Order: sequence, then C-alpha cells, then structure tokens
Amino acid sequence: MFKSVTFYTNKLKALKRFYGDVMEFSIVESTNEQFVVEIGQSAITFIHTDQPAFYHFAINIPGNQFSMLKFWMQDRVTLNRGESLDEIYFSSFDADSMYFEDPAGNIVELIGRRKQDLFGEVSKASFLNISEVGIVTPFVASVGDQLQDFGIPLRGGTDVNPMTLNFLGKGDAFIVLVPPNRKWYFSERMSEIYPLKIELNDHRQIIIDEEGSITLIP
Repeated sequence: MFKSVTFYTNKLKALKRFYGDVMEFSIVESTNEQFVVEIGQSAITFIHTDQPAFYHFAINIPGNQFSMLKFWMQDRVTLNRGESLDEIYFSSFDADSMYFEDPAGNIVELIGRRKQDLFGEVSKASFLNISEVGIVTPFVASVGDQLQDFGIPLRGGTDVNPMTLNFLGKGDAFIVLVPPNRKWYFSERMSEIYPLKIELNDHRQIIIDEEGSITLIP
C-alpha cells in the first residue's frame, strides 16, 4: 500500500547517519534539507524542520528471520520494553513485533509476519516494506470516514472508534489512526499531532497538516 511516506524532523543529520550507517539502509537522495531512505519496496523522506517531531511507523520483516533480526538489532539499538518484555506476539495478525526509537524519537516497529519467509542471512532485503504509518488527529471519526470513502477499509468493521487505535488497510499494510495523548505500545511517549504525507502504490496521496486535518489527492 505504501510507496513512500514523508516525515519532518529537527534532527536530519542524526537520522541520516542512523538509517544509513547503523541500519545500513540505502540513502537514495540527499540534500541539506532532506534525504530519502529506501526500505525494501517503499521509502521514507525526512525533511528538515526547526520544530521537533516524532512518528510511529512499522516495517515488515520475514517471520522466519525474526530471531536473527532481533539479534542483529540488539547490536545496534536498545529495544524498547513493555511490561519487562522486548517483543510481543499479536495473534490477530499472526505476527511478532519488536520496537525501538531512532535519534529523533520515532517509534519504529519491526513486524515479523509468520506466513512470510525469506531464506538467507540478514541484509537490507530483510526489510520488506513499510507496514504501518501512524496518523494522530483529534478528528479520528471524520478522518476515518474519509479514508474509508477513499477506498481504505477499516479492519474488523466500518465504525471508527475515536478513543483508540484503528487499523485501516488490508493484508500487511495499515494506517494506524489514533487520537492525541494515547500512549504508544512499547513506549513512554504519548501520541502527538505532526504533519506527514503518504503516497500509495497507485500514486494517490494522503496529507495530514499541523492540526490533524486530512487532504486526499486522487
């Protein structure tokens, strides 16, 4: 579903070093104001801003490489913990997850889909694509309705719950729609509103502004 996502940060240089040198992803474009990091079949653009910002996003990884990737990650970052655990199994998604934060405080989740395998050693190819992008907005119900009208289905029904997490999408790619001031899983951070842009694989765009309002471009 996700071709690319655009986030904003006041720690551009630190993020470029982190994703290029620590995570060993490919930096495919770079200027003094932004850079683009390739993540499998998708990409993230980080754009410089004077204001701090943080987001939640997730990356799909092969389920059979979860343990190897956890070991690989522990050499590079400190994994976040939740109730003394540093990983969790989500039965509703049949997937295992681990979490960490990058230098800007972005809450990054690696989701091991148990029905998706990749054989061989851990490499850039182990990071398949962007799996989830969090959208924080005070207008959860109306934004959820607009996304459904845009052709992005709500998982498990049609009525968005304005008080909790809502997953919109299908397969292994979802927008996570959430109100402000809700604690993110495996983090001490509360959800906050920041602008972002999503480009879908069919080139349609979803834009969230500083107030949490949505613009949809067919």
